[in-house]
Amino acid sequence: MPQEFVGKGWSFPVRADETGRIALSSNEREIEESIRLILATAPGERPMRPEFGCAVHDYVFAPADATTAGAIGVAVRSALRFWEPRIEVEDVAVSFDLADAGCLLIDISYVILGTNDPRNLVFPFYVIPREESEVPS
Repeated sequence: MPQEFVGKGWSFPVRADETGRIALSSNEREIEESIRLILATAPGERPMRPEFGCAVHDYVFAPADATTAGAIGVAVRSALRFWEPRIEVEDVAVSFDLADAGCLLIDISYVILGTNDPRNLVFPFYVIPREESEVPS
């Protein structure tokens, strides 16, 4: 019964399987791909479903600081609550990639409903860092 709750769907990104048919994802992989799709889609990007996606893209030009990290966490939590009813989001933590100043790592802890299966997914999000000459003195 719990696996029926998760379902099956087209793999993301869409690709062909070894038989030439559209590849399908199921179980935990289906949910992980769904989360990535939600986070990678900006609202308004899909003409037939303009409200779909996550407002995280509003922060591409924001500074990589604690305020932006907090706003991204709120946007991710809100989008996943609305668009992915098969999970319960436990935590969203946004941290800074020490090797890349323009990369924020979004760490999502969630539980698959119906199975109580705890999961974790890290989604890299890139902001466009300011040039040194753009920083006001």
